[in-house]
This record gives sequence, C-alpha cells and structure tokens, in this order.
Amino acid sequence: MTGGPGSGAGGSGHRGVPHTADLRIEAWAPTRERCVAEAVKGMVGSFADVSAVRPTGTTVLEVPPGPDDDLLVAVLDEVIYRLDADGEIVLDAEVTGTPDGGLAARLRTGDAAEAREIGAVPKAISLHDLRIGADPETGEWSCTVTIDV
Repeated sequence: MTGGPGSGAGGSGHRGVPHTADLRIEAWAPTRERCVAEAVKGMVGSFADVSAVRPTGTTVLEVPPGPDDDLLVAVLDEVIYRLDADGEIVLDAEVTGTPDGGLAARLRTGDAAEAREIGAVPKAISLHDLRIGADPETGEWSCTVTIDV
C-alpha cells in the first residue's frame, strides 16, 4: 500500500476502516479505473485469503456510462453476485474505461471453496456515504464504500 487517500504519493492501495456492524473500505489510485480495481481487492481481501486459489476463468463485465458512484457499485455488486450465484471468488480485477465513459472489468475468478475465509462475507453494497472522485488538486482518485456483511 503506497501513500493513502489524498497523500499525493501517486500510488494505489486500499484499507479497511472501522465501521459498526458493517465493513468500510477506502481505496485510492491515480485513475478512476485503478481506484475501482483497488476497491475490489479491498473488499475481497476483507473476507478471504485467496493466495492458494487457482484461477479458473475470467468474467468480462461491461458497465454502461453513468455517475461514477453507479459504476463503482456495479462492479462491486458483480463480485458479490459471482460469489453468491456461481461460487466464484474474484482473484484480480483489471478495470479499463470505455470510449463512452463506462467501464470494462475483467474479473479473474477461482473456486470460492479453495479460499480461506478470514472475515464476514459481503451481502450488498450500501449507498449510504458512498463516495468516489478525483482530488481537485492532485487529480488522484479515491473512494469510500460501506459493505453490508
């Protein structure tokens, strides 16, 4: 983890933030797309050790243009959906912007049964206090999201 939100260090990272009964994640990166990918890593890392999970597939998610909050929620919702519906855990996320302002997320997945549970599994993304945006001075992106567990 390099720097932190608003550090001006030009790095990317994520961290969990104490929150009553739920999980709160902060992520930061030089771009919107890397910030969303860091939020995915932060969410998955909060509940699972995936170091021994073998990659088994890749899911490509196309998110249409919209407010940045909606784009972030769409990607995180897909991570939860894959876990709940298909038993797939996201091992890595590569997020790129699309020409129309949307996102394309390549989610590398593995069998969730191979992961070691280390925390409460997420159930949904809360819209309360959701925030994503670029710092007007540095241009670095950060986001904060609460995850219902």
